Amino acid sequence: MITRRLALAAFAALPLAAVPAMAQPVQITGAGASFPNPVYQRWGEGAKAIGIELNYQSVGSGAGVNQIRNRTVDFGASDAPLSQQQLEEAKLMQFPTVMGGVVPIVNIPGVAENQLRLTGELIADIYMGKVTKWNDPRIVELNGGVNLPNLAIAPVYRADASGTSFVFTSYLSALSADWKQRVGAGTSVRWGAGAGARGNEGVAGTVRNTRGGIGYVESAYAATNKLATAQLRNKAGKFVTPTIESFQAAAANADWSTLGFAASLIDQPGAESWPIVSPTFVLVPTNPENSARVTAVFRFFDWAYTNGAAAARELEYVPLPENVQASIRNAWGQLSVNGQPLWPAR
Repeated sequence: MITRRLALAAFAALPLAAVPAMAQPVQITGAGASFPNPVYQRWGEGAKAIGIELNYQSVGSGAGVNQIRNRTVDFGASDAPLSQQQLEEAKLMQFPTVMGGVVPIVNIPGVAENQLRLTGELIADIYMGKVTKWNDPRIVELNGGVNLPNLAIAPVYRADASGTSFVFTSYLSALSADWKQRVGAGTSVRWGAGAGARGNEGVAGTVRNTRGGIGYVESAYAATNKLATAQLRNKAGKFVTPTIESFQAAAANADWSTLGFAASLIDQPGAESWPIVSPTFVLVPTNPENSARVTAVFRFFDWAYTNGAAAARELEYVPLPENVQASIRNAWGQLSVNGQPLWPAR
């Protein structure tokens, strides 16, 4: 014991310069889509093991794109992919991180989870104000045996510029010619009926607190808030429930050969496919003021690709296939500043 005390005293007496300093964690900031926020927060906890701390703000895709364009964050996040022209003009690189399903959520007394059946055409008419009661004959016809009340439908949509809205309205445009002509697809559209809420979080909370409410959120928000989801009729004419398996069935059809990896997974073929699935994307500058921070962003998502698949599946996201991850890492390897690559080419 005396020897131990002497050793400790001698260590305490060492000059500070002689004591090895602990490496400081690298902090990266991101902002944008609320769609991937649950998995980004989970990945952020895990990536502390490699010395990276993530500060991600779930402010919506539109705000995320604006912030990375203004270079106020290290990366932006959007569910609506930018075109090649937009990427070049803003000097940005785009790559996907994970895929997920957008699901309809409802608050109808007496109707259980996944008991209600809906179609894209019917949802479009609800959000255009054409169908206003839950016991409308068109809904009743799809839902034999379900006790649908004489209750007003209260649609809830995103009030902010939203990639989730882009995915949802792209689906409605694909299924309803009237919606496509009158409203169209976009991060912000002119909704015909309902009330707005900010973020996936806001839509989930508003539907939860509104009798007769209907909304659309990324699947993780429905599970977290214990909200009833609905079945949808897919391209094969089958009614499917929103599950990780039905998301994976749709994701298997992805074509990643487009510029910026901008694959579309709306209304994919297959009897088991969920019809509203989308990748979500990250944007980083190709002319960064601080190249080390872009490299840190790449390190974070490299760790997530390698170690974060289980967490993603637990939250009902679909990880990217390994060959797509490899293509993304190769794209990182093409980016250099002053002749110095920001990621080792492979």
